[in-house]
Order: sequence, then C-alpha cells, then structure tokens
Amino acid sequence: MRTSKIFVTVDTVLFRKKDTEMEILLIKRKNEPFQNLWALPGGFVDENEDLETAAKRELKEETQIEIETLIQLKAFGTPFRDPRSHVVSVAFVGFVEHNVVAIASDDAKEANWFLVNELPNLAFDHDEIITFALSKI
Repeated sequence: MRTSKIFVTVDTVLFRKKDTEMEILLIKRKNEPFQNLWALPGGFVDENEDLETAAKRELKEETQIEIETLIQLKAFGTPFRDPRSHVVSVAFVGFVEHNVVAIASDDAKEANWFLVNELPNLAFDHDEIITFALSKI
C-alpha cells in the first residue's frame, strides 16, 4: 500500500474596489519559505477542518479580517509549487468593502492592499492563482 505525503492548504484572493480599480490583499511572509515575499493570506488546513472554514480562519489570523462568504475557485497542485513538500492549495475568492483595513498578525509580517495591475513579486504560484481569480470575476 502506498502512503501519500500530500498536504492541503488554502489561499484567499480578497478583493476590494478602490474608486474604479480593484485591489488585492497580500501579506508579507514572516517565515521561510519565501520569507519577506508577498503572498496571498492562507495556510495549512487543520485535521477535520472544512476548507472554507480553514480559509476564513487563516484570513483572520493573518490579517484580522473576518468575512462571511468565500467562494471556492480551484485547486492548485503542481508538484514543487511549495519547496517544503507536495502541497495542494484550494483557492478561494472574496470581496470586502473599500474601507476594510488589514492588520498583519500571526505569521504575516505586513498586510497591504495592491492594485491588481501593480503587484509585487509573489511567493509560491500565487501569481497564477491571482490570474485565474481575475479571469473569473
């Protein structure tokens, strides 16, 4: 019998509208891998935890933002997308009001809103996740 070493994470693409433009919330990673690079809020799913619940929990832990509704987008599971191990991430998308403020906490060094066409270099495959999310909204 084969044993699998695949882990599941969640990532949230959170949008807010600023005037006529859209912004995305990113966090600066406090820890390796990709320390000090920007990434989507997210993390590992706990044992016996629902995926959407995990996404909401990670969003709140890293940014202090609570959200009622997230929509599941797609799973991203290309091998080596995470240097730690084989990790499949289930991406979610959400929308908040223009005045929502993010406060970095937990393993987020900073939290900031970025215009969708002015994103910094991103960790993991988060550019691919964001591109996919933008194609769906």
